[in-house]
Amino acid sequence: MKVILNKDVNPLGEEGDVKDVAKGYARNYLFPRGLAVPYTERNLKIFEARREEIEARKAEKRKDAASLKERLEGAEITITMPAGANGKLYGAVTNQTIADELTKQGFQVERKRIEVPGNHIKSVGKFKIHVKLYENTTAEVTVVIQAQVTKTEEKQEARKPHQRPNRGAHKEEVSSEAPAEAHSSDETTASE
Repeated sequence: MKVILNKDVNPLGEEGDVKDVAKGYARNYLFPRGLAVPYTERNLKIFEARREEIEARKAEKRKDAASLKERLEGAEITITMPAGANGKLYGAVTNQTIADELTKQGFQVERKRIEVPGNHIKSVGKFKIHVKLYENTTAEVTVVIQAQVTKTEEKQEARKPHQRPNRGAHKEEVSSEAPAEAHSSDETTASE
């Protein structure tokens, strides 16, 4: 079934494109959401009248994508994740994690447009990811994954290797101080 796209539909096409789709897809998804209209002579004439307006919007999108590409490639994203001593992450960095970090830095990018090598990153290091912006425009972004020190590692680092805490030391100090005080009080009474 031929349809004319009323809006950009990823990955199908852009506004004004004529596409051949399955009847069920058109009837159950595209038409109810206003994403497309049936391909008829009347609808075709309406879109031909709007052709200049549609092309102007596409040119604006290309311009925005080019400026966003420059800003993204100039940025370096640093993500801190819990990791083991060998550099393996306890979790994984996915396109959603990167999208959240980009949002914190002021970039609005859909997670679907972010391509992570192997679909996720599971180790500490420096990685290159790709962000699809518009048409064939793709930005290459550097992502640095750092290890987060966990509380157990902090405790182990604070304690020196091969040294156990002296559990009886506190009791010995208390017991050694008590007799000394007793002797000193006896001496003061004797001197009086």
